Amino acid sequence: MTPPSERAIEIGAQVERFVRDVVIDYERDPRQGAHGPSDALVQEMRDKARSAGVLTPHILADGDHLTQRETAYVLIRSGLSPLGPLACNTMAPDEGNMYLLGKVGSPTQKVHFLAPMVAGSARSAFFMTEPAADGGAGSDPSMMQTTARLDGNHWVINGRKAFITGADGAAVGIVMAKTDAGDGRMAATMFLVDLPDPAIRIERVLDTIDSSMPGGHSIVAIDNLRVPADAILGAPHDGFRYAQVRLSPARLSHCMRWLGACIRANEIATAYACTRHAFGKALVDHEGVGFMLADNLIDLKQAELMIDWCAGVLDTGDLGTAESSMAKVAVSEALMRIADRCVQVMGGTGVSGDTIVEQVFREIRAFRIYDGPTEVHKWSLAKKIKRDWRTHE
Repeated sequence: MTPPSERAIEIGAQVERFVRDVVIDYERDPRQGAHGPSDALVQEMRDKARSAGVLTPHILADGDHLTQRETAYVLIRSGLSPLGPLACNTMAPDEGNMYLLGKVGSPTQKVHFLAPMVAGSARSAFFMTEPAADGGAGSDPSMMQTTARLDGNHWVINGRKAFITGADGAAVGIVMAKTDAGDGRMAATMFLVDLPDPAIRIERVLDTIDSSMPGGHSIVAIDNLRVPADAILGAPHDGFRYAQVRLSPARLSHCMRWLGACIRANEIATAYACTRHAFGKALVDHEGVGFMLADNLIDLKQAELMIDWCAGVLDTGDLGTAESSMAKVAVSEALMRIADRCVQVMGGTGVSGDTIVEQVFREIRAFRIYDGPTEVHKWSLAKKIKRDWRTHE
């Protein structure tokens, strides 16, 4: 594993101190519900993060971005509380959207859309996934039903989107729609929009197993949304390529944040096992419990190493599509085992809301699906195995 840089160590230490000393105290704040923390709570924490110098810590004052390895060191520490990434402005979907805008956005778009996001004053949403009932795009973006057609110097967008994280309350939207490239190929284009917009209507906010993201996850109808040509993010008809630019780093940063949450859950479970007694001794001294905590240490280290390896690949400039799929599968499954063991070690306390362990378990269960289910990533890797075999046959 590559040692972290001096600046990553410094920023990471500041972030960890802020999360442990300030953010953890908010975990029992009543301004949290089934659809995530309120925007008032988020802004209150971000004001404190700004004062502490840890707001959007992965993007430097000159606009430069930490390397992926450095980002991992920092984001793992922001994830030590489910509220940490929100407070520090390292949470999805904003973190991935900021990354994409930084890579693809025009200077004007960066001023109008990116700057408020980096400042922590605006939330964003990424409109790609569509309802299964409509036959729309989920893990297979080629099934996209939302369309954008050119009408003079404007584009008109129609369709429905599903599981759109943070749409309720977002100020910035990236809408992905199918477009006609005129060369017979299926193409898609990304559009930047100011929110709210009357043409983008939230049909309902879904009740889901997770509850860490403001605005929850929405079903959204897009009816005759008109946007000017300069609203296109990047080049027209290149939306699928830009999605790959965003998705690999974004799914890896999910791994970073939730690794931090599982580190904290394991700390809580360990403290419980070392102080709770049963059958004449501390729980940790019973092999059935001690071995679970030992397995947690192994899985935590393997997850850390997998993240570091994939981050190193991305830092070379490679898209890291296969590597990020491997990391997403390995890390999400390892974290699920860790969260499950933490609940089991703590027994009844583990399934209660008395600690964050129960929430971490729910969030990690959702993470195994978000940004591509385990099975889809394995299927994609299997196709690569077959392609590589044919190439070298």
